[in-house]
Amino acid sequence: MAGQGPAVVLLHGVTGSSTTWREVMPALAERHTVLAPDLLGHGESAKPRGDYSLGAFASGVRDLMVALGIERATVVGHSLGGGIALQFAYQFPQRCERLVLVSSGGLGKEVSILLRAVSLPGAELVMPIILHRAIPDLLEAITAKVGRGRLRMGVRGREIWRSYRGLTEVRGRMAFIHTIRSVVDVSGQRVSARDRLYLASGVPTLIIWGDQDRIIPVEHAYAAHELMPGSELVVVPGAGHFVPFETPVPFLEALEGFLDSSEPSHTSEEGFRDLLLEHET
Repeated sequence: MAGQGPAVVLLHGVTGSSTTWREVMPALAERHTVLAPDLLGHGESAKPRGDYSLGAFASGVRDLMVALGIERATVVGHSLGGGIALQFAYQFPQRCERLVLVSSGGLGKEVSILLRAVSLPGAELVMPIILHRAIPDLLEAITAKVGRGRLRMGVRGREIWRSYRGLTEVRGRMAFIHTIRSVVDVSGQRVSARDRLYLASGVPTLIIWGDQDRIIPVEHAYAAHELMPGSELVVVPGAGHFVPFETPVPFLEALEGFLDSSEPSHTSEEGFRDLLLEHET
């Protein structure tokens, strides 16, 4: 948590943590109160055997905001965090001033084959072999010796490496599996917000995506933009799935421009009810 001003909540993706935002959080904190939690089951947060559904994550974010005295916020979600942001706006519309979806889950069926594989029965038996704690230790030792540290990973590689190490611990690995299975099965993403996007019509929305995303295809961004009249769409050339730290400068330009040019929504219970009933009838 950093800064002072209108609140911005940053929600990371699966296997990620608050470090997802390390390249952009200092700049955002110059004019905003920025909150970037490690979601339950991720990073330094607890990893209990429990509920890892989108609804539970959204409720946890609401609880954290209440505990910290943050009444309303712009909610920014990356990947799984985007699905949580959508769920948050659905469950607690009065608390969501703006919505920013970054390479977001929950907007279509297609997803990486690796994530679909995790949803298969028996994945919890195979993963301990693939993610044995000795493997990253061995590779790190080799990297350190080759050229005495001249071998360097890029920012994307470092983040993937950090996520990999987090999965070598049993509780972190099981939290990952439970999270994936709550939103993905062998055929793709199980959860879609497309039929409820109209409920966010009064919420200023920005969609950011990398045009080289190999985990969730950029076509989901175009489809969501079309279903959300008034939303803004920024597709970052050359960026993959991890836009906030792969290409932090264009990400910040898009986000800060959106924050400056849009007015926060003030959704009321009556307004939300009218939207719901108008569509259903």
